Amino acid sequence: MDVKPRVTFYTLGCKLNQAETELLARQFTEAGYCVVSGDRADICILNTCTVTHIADRKTRHLLRLLRKKNPEALVIATGCYAERAPRELAQIGADLAVGNEHKMHLLELIRERHGSVPYRPAGQFVADGIKRVRSFIKVQDGCNDFCAYCIVPEVRRREYCLPVAEVINEVKARASAGYKEVVLTGTKIGAYKRNGDNLGQLVQQILTDTKVERLHLSSLQPQEISPEFLSLWQDHRLCRHFHLALQSGSDAVLRRMRRHYSIADYQEAVSLIRQAMPDAAITTDVMVGFPGESDEEFEQSYRFCREIGFANIHVFAYSPRPGTSAAEMPGQVGDRLKKERSLRMLELARQNAHRFCERFLGQNTRVLWEKEVAPGSGIYSGLSDNYIRVFIDSRQPLTSQLLQVRLVGLHKEGVWGEVMK
Repeated sequence: MDVKPRVTFYTLGCKLNQAETELLARQFTEAGYCVVSGDRADICILNTCTVTHIADRKTRHLLRLLRKKNPEALVIATGCYAERAPRELAQIGADLAVGNEHKMHLLELIRERHGSVPYRPAGQFVADGIKRVRSFIKVQDGCNDFCAYCIVPEVRRREYCLPVAEVINEVKARASAGYKEVVLTGTKIGAYKRNGDNLGQLVQQILTDTKVERLHLSSLQPQEISPEFLSLWQDHRLCRHFHLALQSGSDAVLRRMRRHYSIADYQEAVSLIRQAMPDAAITTDVMVGFPGESDEEFEQSYRFCREIGFANIHVFAYSPRPGTSAAEMPGQVGDRLKKERSLRMLELARQNAHRFCERFLGQNTRVLWEKEVAPGSGIYSGLSDNYIRVFIDSRQPLTSQLLQVRLVGLHKEGVWGEVMK
């Protein structure tokens, strides 16, 4: 008896990449392939990121590892790094390097160039690679902003939005398949506009026309926050989590970055959110060491982040990307100073996250449980609707359940909870 050819996926980078990987996994499953977890597979597909030099390094490391562990497999690199430098990836082990423009045609490319993949003997356990907990749906792609540091406009298409009806059908399909939460994602989802509908109208139609239990929006820009938009959160299915990109708490640095908002604009967006939803989590991205960032400009950024009190901060050091204007700017900051600033900002992020979690001890909230933190441990991890990481000791499997939980104590990565009777 033979089993279907096995394909495994690895994803680096943003939620948009996760959404596209999930869509690819569904395509391969429907075409008769087995999506498996782990290293041993007939086809290994790596969806890459190139937003920083660290992302590049992770891609190269993982690609070499996949080649070593699967010497006879078809190894494919796709995504943003593959769009930017396909020859580099081919030289270190990729049989195919497929950019973003052709990512969704991988199945056809494999069939055209390599024919069918040989079937392997049965008897090996094949894992379900698609977990029905949280599903990512791409509603938009591309960016026309050309921020000084960002390579994304060079490796993804110009702005494009999926039709509302197509998004609605996708959400309905995921809800019918058992997914409890849907995340709307894209390069810049706040730019969604299709046939007169904006992001707010798209969200309203999803809430009206589908039975999705929880809806989450990925990263937004501060200028996209308005009282009208926030009124949508009267529907409690919308997650009270706003990831608002900051990049810097210094107006001078924001201008050099070519960001389209000021610190005052950002403060206004935060105030609007907190007036509407005092318990909402506001998280952000902060870059340190942008060209020309002085000690005082870094201190301005640090103080701003401390005053806002973010629920979490994704801290990263500026990384020159070939082809961007920032790579040619004077005043490039040295690696040692970038590391020092990163460590200070990371410690602030840790303190802020601790304080945010502490606020909710003793309160009740609904948690979507994801999986055991380690097989057989009995410790499950999940997220509240304002994206607090919650842990619980349970003898019963909890994956994909939405349960009312009381938050009872701090955990090093979030809080401990207990299921309400």
